[in-house]
Amino acid sequence: MNLILRNGRIPGHDEIVDVEIGFEEPGQHAGKTTDAAGAGFIRHIGYIDPATAATRTVDLGERWLIPGLWDNHVHFSQWSQVARRFDVSLASSAAEAADAVAGRIMAAPPTGTLIGYGFRDGLWEDAPSFRMLDAVSRDVPVVLVSADLHCVWLNSAALSLCGFGGHPTGVLREEDAFQVERLIDTVSDEVLDDWVDAAARTAAARGVVGVVDLEMTWSLDAWTRRIAAGSHSLRVDFGIYTQHLERAIELGLRTGAVIAGTNGLLTVGPYKVITDGSLNTRTAYCFDEYPGREDQQGSRGLLTVPTNELLGSVRRAAAAGIRPAVHAIGDHANSLALDVFEQVGCTGSIEHAQLLSEGDFARFASLGVVASVQPEHAMDDRDVADRYWEGRTGRAFVLAGLLNAGAELALGSDAPVAPLDPWVTMAAAVGRTRDGREPWHPEQAISRQAALAASARGRHQIEVGDVADLAVTEIDPFTASVDDLRRMPVAATLLEGRFTHSTL
Repeated sequence: MNLILRNGRIPGHDEIVDVEIGFEEPGQHAGKTTDAAGAGFIRHIGYIDPATAATRTVDLGERWLIPGLWDNHVHFSQWSQVARRFDVSLASSAAEAADAVAGRIMAAPPTGTLIGYGFRDGLWEDAPSFRMLDAVSRDVPVVLVSADLHCVWLNSAALSLCGFGGHPTGVLREEDAFQVERLIDTVSDEVLDDWVDAAARTAAARGVVGVVDLEMTWSLDAWTRRIAAGSHSLRVDFGIYTQHLERAIELGLRTGAVIAGTNGLLTVGPYKVITDGSLNTRTAYCFDEYPGREDQQGSRGLLTVPTNELLGSVRRAAAAGIRPAVHAIGDHANSLALDVFEQVGCTGSIEHAQLLSEGDFARFASLGVVASVQPEHAMDDRDVADRYWEGRTGRAFVLAGLLNAGAELALGSDAPVAPLDPWVTMAAAVGRTRDGREPWHPEQAISRQAALAASARGRHQIEVGDVADLAVTEIDPFTASVDDLRRMPVAATLLEGRFTHSTL
């Protein structure tokens, strides 16, 4: 049995080609392993005689055929819930956010806790406090989650519900914020699974074939359940956090291993550990002090995991075959994380790598540490970076600098912090601009080919022998304008030769 895709184009080539996809039984093919029955692989690229028999033939109409896309850093359950939460992303001050809460309560009084999402207080002139929310929310518990997930803002009723009664400000950061976020994620498995499946289908419609899911919960059981129930739109690499590391080791989980009974869709991902905070909350751990916070406690941000503790946990994970993925945003946190990789002698990734010392660019390459970065964050945070990392933004959100040093990039969104849409991600990486503004540090832009490869597990074009994880676009991604990249029309997505999205 086979599928023939006729009259397609491959970016960077002029000729029209046909692509034959063959379907084989579980096992080894062209160096690639799968346990999915009927997995599809690319057998031929070029002219195929129209008389050739095929199980199915699809005319691509001279559209472009590219490798299927990955988002290498998402929080999938949280992403699936964002559209169902009260949006406070447009608030330009704490007072404006409180007014928005008042309007929401007046328009549609909630029956339980009002959960909002998306505030960015890095440039606010006024400081959020529980009293501001108390003044507009009465007895309604209110929890507002920051866009970067590293901060929550609660009123008195919510503070009491979440076990933080008596807190002096109502603004919780880092681990306290994560604790609150876990408490408010209380929808039933059935409801959440429906939302996740809908979000997965939406992702597939953007050419996505896989995600690295870094939810802080134990995700193995949830994804196994979802796939068994028929959620087959995406591949998932699930992350493991410190609180679950020993459990994973006892189960014999190893990064890259496929979970049996999931049609080859679920794979063990990395060991994720968060070592500092974020830029918007001014908790990213830096060598220099944040302006306005000189000589205060935490003036350089927060190191949330002591280096000796990080060393031990990374060594433990690596010895068990679980690849470390270290969250580091500030330049000091990144330097310390690289030191740990060097001492352990293992490879892995640094997630975010937003501000780097220039001497550390080449260390990513020499140590084999992947820079797992989110280019759209640079568009969201450019003004905050210009204020709090003033004089250092030439080494913030560096992409070209890392590539030129020989490092490997893996692009992602950190959804819900940015949209789960690799085309938005690639546009930010290529153009370093959004909303008509001048490009921000355009010297750090990368090519369209490099952006595609970093969004497709190193592949910038399809090849014979590849698993048939593919996307079909209406525009050549190698010549598209930045605006066209950002809104790229996707005509079809295939996962192992099976259509998960099609408008053909």
